[in-house]
Amino acid sequence: MRSILIILFLMLGYVSAFSQKGQPGYFYDTKGNKVIGFIQPGQSGKGPIKNEGFILYKENPKANEIKLSASDIKYFVMGRDSFIVAHPPSYETWPKAEIDFVKVELDEPLKLYTYYGGSNGSGGGGFKVSPSFSGGIGTGGFGGYGGGGVGISLGSGGGRGGSKGATYYFGESVSGMSQVTPMNFVDVMTDIMADEPQAVEAIQQGKFNITKMEGLIKYYNALKGARAKQ
Repeated sequence: MRSILIILFLMLGYVSAFSQKGQPGYFYDTKGNKVIGFIQPGQSGKGPIKNEGFILYKENPKANEIKLSASDIKYFVMGRDSFIVAHPPSYETWPKAEIDFVKVELDEPLKLYTYYGGSNGSGGGGFKVSPSFSGGIGTGGFGGYGGGGVGISLGSGGGRGGSKGATYYFGESVSGMSQVTPMNFVDVMTDIMADEPQAVEAIQQGKFNITKMEGLIKYYNALKGARAKQ
């Protein structure tokens, strides 16, 4: 029991340290240049451009901090998560941001995106990160979302999706994404997860709904991870 508590304290300390100086990652600017360094969400305060989300970038932990607005970059990878710049499908859903970031939750032919709502003032709050305890930089593109060894959990309610404040979108790209709703949840998630029959069966049997989206994503990734090891 004591060893477990020690590990937990070490993990919490690791997360706290990263929350102060960012996580290893990279971004691509609008000219297609890849820039490696440390990235942190711009969750509050004024960003470089009004009504735009932004990130905080450092070349290394001791370097000066730079604010980069959403219109300055194409996408970025932070830890093991990937985020892409997007415009709101409607201003009713993104009242405080004209352009922000969405997390690429599932990089399938029909993609699943997550938006966590704008921050106070000038955006920058449209994402939540999953710390990478390996300390490595996320793998290329928008893939690499884990899988094997993930425990199956049905998740919990809250917010507009499975996590507090989360809104889910689907589409082949962000330019044509639409919102996942309780009404279209079964059809949309069946299409996204069509390559994993067990996930599809669980969806259609009502074991998951939009309030349990996080649990469904973990389940789907666990199935893909197990199949990849076969």
